[in-house]
Amino acid sequence: MSPSSKTSLFTKIVRPFVAVIVVLLVVLSTFAWSKMDALNDGTLNVNLGLTKSSDGATDILLVGSDSRTDAHGNPLTKREIAMLHAGDDVESTNTDTILLIRIPDNGRSATAISIPRDTWVSPEGLSPMKINGVYGVTLLETKERLLAEGVPEEEAEKQATNAGRKALVETVSDLTGVSVDRYAEIGLLGFVLITDAVGGAKVCLNNPVYDPYSGARFPAGVQTLNGAKALSFVRQRHGLPRGDLDRITRQQVYMASMVRQTLSAGVLTNPDKLNKLTQAVKRSVVIDEDWDVISFAQQMQHLMGDRVKFATIPIADPDAHMIDAAGNEVSAVEVDIAEVKAWVEELIENQENEDGKRELPKPGRVNIDRKSVQLTVLNAGTLGGLAGAVASYLESVGYQTKSTGNSDSSTASSYVVGHPDTLAAAKAVAKDLGGLAVQSSKEVPVGTVRVVLSDDYDGPAMKNGKAVFADQLNLPTRTASSGGSARPPISAGGKGPQCVN
Repeated sequence: MSPSSKTSLFTKIVRPFVAVIVVLLVVLSTFAWSKMDALNDGTLNVNLGLTKSSDGATDILLVGSDSRTDAHGNPLTKREIAMLHAGDDVESTNTDTILLIRIPDNGRSATAISIPRDTWVSPEGLSPMKINGVYGVTLLETKERLLAEGVPEEEAEKQATNAGRKALVETVSDLTGVSVDRYAEIGLLGFVLITDAVGGAKVCLNNPVYDPYSGARFPAGVQTLNGAKALSFVRQRHGLPRGDLDRITRQQVYMASMVRQTLSAGVLTNPDKLNKLTQAVKRSVVIDEDWDVISFAQQMQHLMGDRVKFATIPIADPDAHMIDAAGNEVSAVEVDIAEVKAWVEELIENQENEDGKRELPKPGRVNIDRKSVQLTVLNAGTLGGLAGAVASYLESVGYQTKSTGNSDSSTASSYVVGHPDTLAAAKAVAKDLGGLAVQSSKEVPVGTVRVVLSDDYDGPAMKNGKAVFADQLNLPTRTASSGGSARPPISAGGKGPQCVN
């Protein structure tokens, strides 16, 4: 197959698929290998026993591993380890990025749900722990047992690693209520290699940052980062206002940038970049062996960048203190599992179907008196008048508005905050707005709910006395109060990166 025919194949068949592929950071090259026999050798597939469910969608668990080895278990070189700013612990098995990506069978949209690495869970057969430790703890305990049974070390390592993957899949399913159909895993080096293969990632920061732990040292404003710097960008959490939650936001804007970059003609018509991308994934990515990626790709014919969205599960307490198996108090992210499942279910219901029709959420029964709730609605995005339009809608369903205005800081994702003692009110508001994430904070007065809106908000608002979706408001763009440049929503659409902390 000539280079020109290879490029034509990617442009004609794979282009609609690339948005999801970049979110996965894996499927593009896997699909490419099936068409380019010369690059087929070396694919790493694992048997996790996953099967496609009949719920009308493919649910993919994408895991970013903190491993200091490549996908084949080979240790990284000293130069590569230094580039990653990740230390030299080759035994590290933390899964510090966990995404559940849902793609309806009609192939017209994709929603990537971030699960914070410090989310406190109770995995089956294990002591309660942070979710990023499930994979590693299961791996180590299983390996120790197998070695004691006389299983050769190489085989014990293989079986134990798959046991860790299966445990994480089961834990995510238990947390979200979603049956995981497919699995993809990428290590730190793969992140760097894939970013470099597509020409870097364009990002935007509200303020300059310096973090010696992650190696992040960047000025404010728009900039294009190579693979090593992009890794520092998405790994930083020290010194950020919301810690790991801001880190998740960075991961989401990075992926949106990568989607835009890969959809550009500069990648899809460049045989050299396509080859580098394939080679990068070949070295650093694992997928489950029963995944028919060719058929999956064919479902994606109508997917475009602006149909790829990012969200984060609702959080009850981002600064909770839990007791681990050793009796030590640890900082963790607390979630209400029932609330997470309800939120995911509503998110699934709201995901656009093939004909693109949407229905505004209808105010349903809630266990509070809406008239007793005082609202503060803040605009942390770039669309002038958004806070007022949403506040008017909330007033129309019975809430009382205390104040509206612009936020002193920016955020990439809309959310609702309530006091721990009256969190039911915040949950009711979030539900009436179409299922926003909920946070708990004692800084919010009892009986008051704070609504923080960004450009990603696509729920109900009021226009000329009628309830409409926010994207039908046609609001003017204003300059963000943080001084950052104008930012599009977090999606694979748009013309540039969204500025974040």
